[in-house]
Amino acid sequence: MYTEIIDAGRDMSGGYKVDVSRGTNVDRVSSEWFSRPDDERYLSLDDLFASVKGRADRSRTRTVESAAIRVEAHRDNPEKLGLVLPGEDEPIAPTHWSFGQLSSLVGAPAAYLRQLPAPLAGINLQYELTNHWAEQIKTMEVADGCTELRAVTGPDYGRIYDHELVSAVQRIAGNGTGDTRWKVPGVLDWSTGAYNRRVDVTKETTTLYASDRDVFLFLVDDLNPIEAGLLPDGTPDLYFRGFYCWNSKVGAKTLGIASFFLRAVCQNRNLWGVEYFQEITIRHSKYAASRFAHEAAPALSRFAESSPAPFIDGIRAARDKIVARTDEDRQDFLRKRGFSKAETGRIVQTVPAEEGRPPESVFDFVQGITAVARSKPQQDARLVMEGKAKALLASYWP
Repeated sequence: MYTEIIDAGRDMSGGYKVDVSRGTNVDRVSSEWFSRPDDERYLSLDDLFASVKGRADRSRTRTVESAAIRVEAHRDNPEKLGLVLPGEDEPIAPTHWSFGQLSSLVGAPAAYLRQLPAPLAGINLQYELTNHWAEQIKTMEVADGCTELRAVTGPDYGRIYDHELVSAVQRIAGNGTGDTRWKVPGVLDWSTGAYNRRVDVTKETTTLYASDRDVFLFLVDDLNPIEAGLLPDGTPDLYFRGFYCWNSKVGAKTLGIASFFLRAVCQNRNLWGVEYFQEITIRHSKYAASRFAHEAAPALSRFAESSPAPFIDGIRAARDKIVARTDEDRQDFLRKRGFSKAETGRIVQTVPAEEGRPPESVFDFVQGITAVARSKPQQDARLVMEGKAKALLASYWP
């Protein structure tokens, strides 16, 4: 059963007061938001599904002998190079991505070939194709105005189509615009510290993206905030559930699903106050489709339909577990868990600013660790420290 807080922390604008100084922040969604042009942004899951399904319907895949592929180059156009596949008479143009894939598969340096005039690049590529040790490749061709070669992979590549992932999300999220619990997120108002859950879905605010190479989508259950303890001022510490997932049918990315609890999403789609981040990735290997059907899709459904009670109980247990009473206890607790003397000092000094008192509980230390992690400029160092905080919290999970 869901725990819902209907009026807790509500301000006059109808949003919910949240404390984004806690937990970690995740910029994966923001990087997608910054990089996507308008034609890769969709306003609903229905529109997104129609687009990626249409591309799949216009595509075909086949496995061919690499030595049977003929390279044609146009002397009058040094940029134009085509591939004649077995059983075809007309050349098909590779995309930038598929040309790189093909070159890599046959052991040719794609960056070097792109610098050559098309006839010379064609001669080099033809030689490598004829002498390709693996003998077979799998192609994906899409008729979109003119037919293009969109992907070239090994024969055992396990393709999961983008529309299969979107369809799995639709089964739990409907149209992604509020007809179910799951929707495109609202936005944090930095001036008031309130998270406004209801924002019109536009090209600027949407978190549903797809190109001819990949799909990415992010949804939240932000109409049903969850209270997991109190802030130092006595107001509820509110969370929302969220997940994002991604895929590339042409092999540009793995398939992946990340689920988590978060406190807010800001205007540029950074995730703030993230806790309990979990991720599943599936490489497009031979049995990828089976793993998606039996592992990833059910995991997404379980998260979407499950009660937040274990998360709430875990946070409360971490708040209740007192592990240090003195400065010596605090030093020992952190040093035994792999933190340096300098890191230990910073964590202990940071917690009073976060919690209003020296660290005593497991939750106090986790908040201090994540606060120090946020200040690290190097991503690798930040991820290592955040991983330690996650492991510490999980070790006291009921």
